[in-house]
Amino acid sequence: MASPAPPLKDAVGVLDRDPFVALLSKLIGESQRLQNDPPALVPQEDLVAQHVVDALRPVSTDTGGGPLVVRKVSYTEGRSNVIVEYPGTVPDRVVSFVGMHMDVVPANPSEWDFDPFSLTFEGDDKEKLRGRGTTDCLGHVALVTQLMRRLGEVKPPLKHSVIAVFIANEENSSVTGIGVDGLVKDGLLDKLKTGPLFWIDTADKQPCIGTGGMIPWHLNATGKLFHSGLAHKAINSMELNMDALKEIQTRFYNDFPAHEKEKLYKFATPSTMKPTKWSYPGGGLNQIPGECTISGDIRLTPFYR
Repeated sequence: MASPAPPLKDAVGVLDRDPFVALLSKLIGESQRLQNDPPALVPQEDLVAQHVVDALRPVSTDTGGGPLVVRKVSYTEGRSNVIVEYPGTVPDRVVSFVGMHMDVVPANPSEWDFDPFSLTFEGDDKEKLRGRGTTDCLGHVALVTQLMRRLGEVKPPLKHSVIAVFIANEENSSVTGIGVDGLVKDGLLDKLKTGPLFWIDTADKQPCIGTGGMIPWHLNATGKLFHSGLAHKAINSMELNMDALKEIQTRFYNDFPAHEKEKLYKFATPSTMKPTKWSYPGGGLNQIPGECTISGDIRLTPFYR
């Protein structure tokens, strides 16, 4: 009689720190070109995608004779998504990890105490990693890459297929169709519907609101442009927008107050509706603007529908 297979956690083992740190160092070394704030900063996620593909090459079906099926998907030049699958033995049984994004929010080096675009360590024990993307989200990219590589090396007999989806363009909503939304539209994630999906993206150690998505909003106000010295002839679009937003926020927080389960699951904050950007056509300090737009996002904790 054949001996029973060892438990999966024993077969796969623990994370090997050295290759994880080595890969993360490469990723953060690219982070200056991963900043996402168009039109000034357009990330080149291909830089990270290629590091992921290179790390998995020895255990991929295309190049290494291994079990991993690795696919790059691009909807615009220089900005790839990567889908990696470790095939299971039972059809239509899937567990997936999605959301490890390969772009980062901008960082101004003059405001940092260390270089944000390179991986450094804090403390003599070097246990704390520093650099743009260590938590959001290049650290997760490196971690899941190492997990998939380990599966490819050990080749445990799993009933479920394990699928990892590394995505582009998570940090910006003004440009669409090139990240996870493009993959969904093309049906490339349909097979994930048959099993649990874990969204791997957070900027801290506890659950954070909106890690599975957010709702962008724009509030436009139209007034009447005129010189501020003759304010009675103007209608101030900024004041209109501020008053309107205050009322909308009041109603939002009445409808979505703090939920008792947020404390149970250690959420850092309750649901929020926050303005994050203000824009108007421009003009001098002595002009009352005739139009303006306030933009922001809504992030709901998962206890509301």
